[in-house]
Amino acid sequence: MTLNRIVVCLTLLLLAGSVSGIAQNTDIILTPSDSQQSSPAADQAPPGSAVPPQAEPPPAASQDQASSATPAESAPPKSPDKAAAYYHFTMAHMYEELVSMYGRADYANKAIEEYRLAIDNDPNSDYLNAGLAELYAKTGRIRDAVLEAQDILKRDGNNLEARRLLGRIYLRSLGDMQAGTQSQEVLKLAIEQYEQIVKLDPKSVEDHLLLGRLYRLNNELLKSEGEFKTAVNIQPDSEEAVTTLAYLYNEEGDSARALQVLSAIPESARTAKLYSALGFTYEQEKDYKKAIDAYRRSTELDHDNLDSVRGLAQNLMNDGQTDAALEQYKVIADADPSDAQTYMRIAEIDRRDGKFDQALEALKKATAVVPDSLEVQYNIAVIDEAQGKYEDAIQILNQLLQKTEHDGEYSVPDKNNRAVFLERLGTVYREANKHQQAVDTFRKMLDLGDENAIRGYQQIVETYRDNKQWQMATEAAAEAAKKYPNDRGLQMVSASQQADMGKSEVAIEHVKSLLKGNADDREVYIALAQMYSRVKDWPKAEENVSKAIDLSGKPEDKDYAIFVQGSVYERQKKYDLAEEAFRKVLADDPKNAMTLNYLGYMLADRDTRVEEALGYIRRAVALDPQNGAYLDSLGWAYYKLGKYDLAEENLRRASERIATDPTVHQHLGELYQRTGRLKLAASNYERSLEEWNKTIPAEVDQDQVAKVTKELETTRVKLAKQSGTAKQ
Repeated sequence: MTLNRIVVCLTLLLLAGSVSGIAQNTDIILTPSDSQQSSPAADQAPPGSAVPPQAEPPPAASQDQASSATPAESAPPKSPDKAAAYYHFTMAHMYEELVSMYGRADYANKAIEEYRLAIDNDPNSDYLNAGLAELYAKTGRIRDAVLEAQDILKRDGNNLEARRLLGRIYLRSLGDMQAGTQSQEVLKLAIEQYEQIVKLDPKSVEDHLLLGRLYRLNNELLKSEGEFKTAVNIQPDSEEAVTTLAYLYNEEGDSARALQVLSAIPESARTAKLYSALGFTYEQEKDYKKAIDAYRRSTELDHDNLDSVRGLAQNLMNDGQTDAALEQYKVIADADPSDAQTYMRIAEIDRRDGKFDQALEALKKATAVVPDSLEVQYNIAVIDEAQGKYEDAIQILNQLLQKTEHDGEYSVPDKNNRAVFLERLGTVYREANKHQQAVDTFRKMLDLGDENAIRGYQQIVETYRDNKQWQMATEAAAEAAKKYPNDRGLQMVSASQQADMGKSEVAIEHVKSLLKGNADDREVYIALAQMYSRVKDWPKAEENVSKAIDLSGKPEDKDYAIFVQGSVYERQKKYDLAEEAFRKVLADDPKNAMTLNYLGYMLADRDTRVEEALGYIRRAVALDPQNGAYLDSLGWAYYKLGKYDLAEENLRRASERIATDPTVHQHLGELYQRTGRLKLAASNYERSLEEWNKTIPAEVDQDQVAKVTKELETTRVKLAKQSGTAKQ
């Protein structure tokens, strides 16, 4: 849950608790501020009011009432009759009790009638007027309640109960209203009342917190912080005050101050709620292990707090402990079978583990809870893609795009949703080797805002590269870099394309110019390491990747940097150092499919511990069964073990997935040559050389080209001998 949603939910929960018993009637009176009401004119006449469009004006007096009314100067004021007032108040209270018991409207009318009689006998009693106003509020006559409270405040602006009543009415109305101009007016009215309330009762922690939340809703963050601080100063051990202030600091991006506030509470006094706030704060700091520990403490103190269990599960996932996270999500699902989000998290973990059938089963449960959820359908499409059901995935994603399409301007959330759907659809098209449809789809992202457009450009370049359309990739990268000159990612993509097209020195200098001398330089150093690796400047490649590792704070960032380091070592044939780097990654992330595949292929290709290599590769394929590179590695490992049927099955699947990869065709050529199918061998050797010829020089492995050329010549000689023998 985002911090914005937490703050709003906290506010609405408090609103609901403050006005329990008030009927669902949001007709209210919008009045000027108290400073306006205190003017001399306000003492002589009711303040002006604006009634919302849905509210009815107060009922007009009847003709009989009008004719019986006389000017004040024509009759002396009636003397208060305290005894009669008390009698009618007692009757009113009795009818109020009957309303609470039976909810009958006639009892409510009787209670109101008795209150009016009591007020007639003691018209200056603020207590009676306040009681009538409360009754109006409880029975849904919000307009009358507001008018009564305003009448009291005209006589006594310091009447705390009248202000509390008005404040509660405005709060309840905020909870019922949609965002808009009128809700802003009501928010300001609520703020005005609670500003007066905290002046009249400055020691009320609850009122300071409420006013702080109202300021937060009005985006007055400094005032909000001031009220929360006041609440903490009044009651330093108030978990509500401390956690609310901490959440505000987190929302402002100042998690360090949030930790300072929360840590001021001694461990012996910390509650489940406070530990939960600590967990959330550590999560904002990306310190997932401490977040896990805090959420565990919270769940130990309150086993039934599912929000803490959710926080624990999420941070276990953040820390890569997916098996432990799955156990916690199962606990949530058992306790709350209506939690669709939990089923989606379970499905995500199962999908990452390659358990696609189980993932679909979890999504079916989510669908039963939220049948119209776009997110559930999207996740089903992701699993279809992982299983190679590309047409099914394409159909679902196109349906999602149709459902979210409308005329006029898209909101920011709508734009982001459509960008996610488009990006996934384009990826599926690319996986299905429908490259032009992929590019066309990614281009639709360019009109959806800067971040979405940036991702769209990156995917377009990747698609052109995947299809070996190098010039088009370079042009698209240049277009993107020109349109977004301040985006370092696109600048590096463009520079990388320039390097691939033979302008490596210019490209490297351009990337160097992007260094800022801070932690953000990590990605730049990785890009430089890869560029130096392409031009075989190994010392500089190693130097830059080491700098990237030093700047990697998050575990996943460090793992990727070490993976790049391993690839640099492998390309230099420093196999021991490469293996050491890959094992470091797997020690931290045993399900890193990319590393499992690279390590397995490196071992198998060198005929080193091939059975062990096969185990790594099979784990990678289980995690990503449609990955052509992984399938090629699997087929090659089987070939090395002499299991030619399994080798052919996986190499053929790889060639269907990545038909433009020269290495796959080389492997198929060697398999067919070994098994005596020389024509197929020659055909695949020829295809391998064709693909090498289409490859940019920076990516061409000349040793492999020479090897394929030699194997093709050998195969042709054998074919010629076979042909001659057949003729004889």
